[in-house]
Amino acid sequence: MRIAILGAGSLGTIVGAYLADGGMDIELIDAYQEHVDALNQMGAKVVGTTEFHAKVKAITPDQKSGTYDLVLLLTKQLSNGTILREMLPFLHDESIVCSLQNGIPEENVASIVGAERVIAGSVEFGATFIEPGVSSLTIEYTQFKKYAFQIGELNGETSDRIQRVKSVLDLVGGTHISDNLVGTKWSKLLINNAFSGLSAALNGEYGDILDDEVGIVSAVHIADETIKVGHANGIEFVKMNGFDIASLELQSEQDIPERIKTLRYVIEPSRLLKASMLQDLEKKRKTEIDYINGVVSSKAEGTGIATPYNDLVVKLVQAAEETQTVPDFQTNIKQFKHLVDGQ
Repeated sequence: MRIAILGAGSLGTIVGAYLADGGMDIELIDAYQEHVDALNQMGAKVVGTTEFHAKVKAITPDQKSGTYDLVLLLTKQLSNGTILREMLPFLHDESIVCSLQNGIPEENVASIVGAERVIAGSVEFGATFIEPGVSSLTIEYTQFKKYAFQIGELNGETSDRIQRVKSVLDLVGGTHISDNLVGTKWSKLLINNAFSGLSAALNGEYGDILDDEVGIVSAVHIADETIKVGHANGIEFVKMNGFDIASLELQSEQDIPERIKTLRYVIEPSRLLKASMLQDLEKKRKTEIDYINGVVSSKAEGTGIATPYNDLVVKLVQAAEETQTVPDFQTNIKQFKHLVDGQ
């Protein structure tokens, strides 16, 4: 099986390292020339909660050749239109495109490469790009090896090809097949909304949110808004790492202390994670906020459900994009405190 990792950033570097070490015929494709050069010269190095190194082959997008049997899509949604159309000549009729992007991009991906090619997935570990050739794993290693991915066919079937993709991704970490793909993606979206969104809006690691009383209460409300909007759109949330995501919904304000306790327990293994959207802001790049917290705001339209916490995350991140600045935690947390105090 010839495999391409399309977007060999923080996550792709780690995935590529383990797949190459597992003997896969794999190319890491990335536009960052210095990163590509480092990968080829020194290999892919994984640091953080583990230490790992593997020799890999990396190329820039213009160096693609032949056809790929499996494409692991790890770029940002912002560039899907361009990069997927450029990938079409390198796909054959049976090629599989496995979307491992944040948010819910499958409909858009299928519209470009064909629904028959698409398998969707959810990455359940975090990583931070350190320098060219080096990526930091930010989730506990044992958790990573147990729960690294969820994947599924768009129609929910357990097909032969989904089993083949699972066998490949198992070389990286624990891979689980979902028969409710949409629910899987919404469950991952909830975690991204509550912690990646806040990480970017406040400028902090997940642990900073866990340790701040206003931050963690805001995360509880973001999760609650996401669940309520999801349910209004017919979504059945899927368990993540064995945890029932839908149980985070608030029935009353009295539930907040218990939800705080639960989130702190569930997210603690990822406390070192810094959102990729925050890393984008640090590099003065546009983020995927419209495809993360913005999904809840847009899907809430017509449901009668208010989403003030998700709306505020979108507002603050977009403001940082426009001014090309990095948010200040103490300044922005005051805006969330205003929401909390108004409850």
